[in-house]
Order: sequence, then C-alpha cells, then structure tokens
Amino acid sequence: MRASFPLGLVLSGLIVAASGCGAGGSAHRAEMESARAERLAKLQKPDGWLTLIGLHFLKDGANTVGSAKDNDVVIASGPARVGTVTVAADGKVTIEVAPAAGIKVDGEERRTAEMRWSEPRTPTLVTAGTVTLFAVDRGGKKALRVKDSASKRRTQFVGLDYFPIEPAWRIEARWEPFEKSRLVPIASMLGQTAPEPVPGKAVFVRDGKTYELLPIDEGRDVPLFFVISDATSGKETYGGCRFLYVPWPKEGDTKIGLDFNLAENPPCAFTPFSTCPLPPKENRFPFALNAGEKNYRGAHD
Repeated sequence: MRASFPLGLVLSGLIVAASGCGAGGSAHRAEMESARAERLAKLQKPDGWLTLIGLHFLKDGANTVGSAKDNDVVIASGPARVGTVTVAADGKVTIEVAPAAGIKVDGEERRTAEMRWSEPRTPTLVTAGTVTLFAVDRGGKKALRVKDSASKRRTQFVGLDYFPIEPAWRIEARWEPFEKSRLVPIASMLGQTAPEPVPGKAVFVRDGKTYELLPIDEGRDVPLFFVISDATSGKETYGGCRFLYVPWPKEGDTKIGLDFNLAENPPCAFTPFSTCPLPPKENRFPFALNAGEKNYRGAHD
C-alpha cells in the first residue's frame, strides 16, 4: 500500500520547512505559514483530494459505467453512459468508450484503450466535462476512482484549522537506519494489510520515555512518510491518523528533524472515498500532540 494520495502531492514547502531545525522562532513561523499556504493551494487544486467523489470496485469481466442507475458502476456525476470497463483474467483493465461527445482518454477522443492504473505508474485518465475517472489497484482488486472538479467538497471548502505554531514540537531525533529495509505490515481503513518497506527509525525522548517512529519508504526522490496518531485523535484531530513528511537524512547523518507542526490530515478526513493507512503501533503516541492540522470541520460525507 502506498501513501493515500499521489506522490505528486508531496509539498515542496513541507520539504523546506522540515529542514534546518536550528532556525529561530520568527524564521520557523514564516516557514510554517509558507508550508500551510502551499498545503492549502495543493488541496484546492482541480484534481486535489477535495474533488474525489467515488471509489468503485470492479467485478471481473465487463462493467458498464455512468451516472444512469442501470449501470454496473453508478458514478455520482457525469454522463449517463461513459462506457464499459473490462477486467481481464490477467488483471489488465480496458475501456470501450460509449459513443457520446465530450468523453476523452488521455486528452484524445478514442473508442478503446488500456487503463493503466495509478501507483506507481501514471494512470490513464478518462474525462467527461468536470469528471475524471482512472483505475487503481487496492490489494490486487481493481477499482475506479472518480473525481469532479465541481464537487461540493471543493466548491464549499471551509479551510483548514491548526494548533498554534509551537517551536517546541520541532524535535531533533536520532536516526537509526536499518542495514536492510524491513517490511512492516500496515493496515488500511479498508481492512486490508500490506507490507511496507521501513528503512530505519527516528528515536527521541519525551517526558522520560523513548519513542521509536517508523517511516515508510516511498522512494529516495520523495520524503520519508510517517503515519501517526496520538491522544487528540478522534477529538481535536482526525480519528484515523495524521501524516508527517520528513526529508531523508543525508548519508552518514545520525539526526533527523521531526517538525510536528507539519502534521496534516489524511485524505480520509475530507472524503470517504480515499483509502488511508493506519499507523503502526510504534507510531501511536499516548500523549496529546497539540501541533499541526486539527480535524476538518467541513462536510466529509
């Protein structure tokens, strides 16, 4: 299982803000405000998580798709007939587009095409007006993810709420790389569990107790991915988890900066159609982590 959203959503502002732990208070605040502005802009993009309106698992064989109620897959908005999506015995997914104007495959008017699924590949995009469909793989099961840039979640977005910026939550931890990445079982909110590569651990002490956080390795070209929860989860913050992205330590470094002011909600806090991971036991804090994003106060369902 990958992180619950495409790697293109990793914020450059977050990468900058999480480095340089010796910055002063005013510089730190400026970094946090910049990161928050970047986070907000990315979340509100026409293809961001606020546009997600459906996740539909496909049966083997042919699946008719469209907004009409007699389709096998009924999408929340879009044309009555999008086409027929077929899942072959070898897992290959293809689409035969309905003869309707305005439906395009990767920007072109095509009648048939293979649907590459996302993660790690770039998915094939089927578009009709403001609606986009693409294939995903969840534990070996193929599904259609549907986005609408005109969705109410996007057009009626109420903004993000945060705990006050607190430099004390910018922690310098000890980085202990593993000789070889370990596969750690990570569960998802769909009830699926999959092994994820963990390259090391970030170790720090708080109130006399040692904590060892495990990050997921999604590639050296993107930050380390921490899935965490704490005593605020389900109260001030989203119940399932929050995410923290941290730059990789340089070769030979024994320290890693954890800035919990950058903790953010997973996509599941905004839409019920995403598939977010749950934190491993090591990443579940017994104390209140009063930093970063608070629970989203807008509509979720």
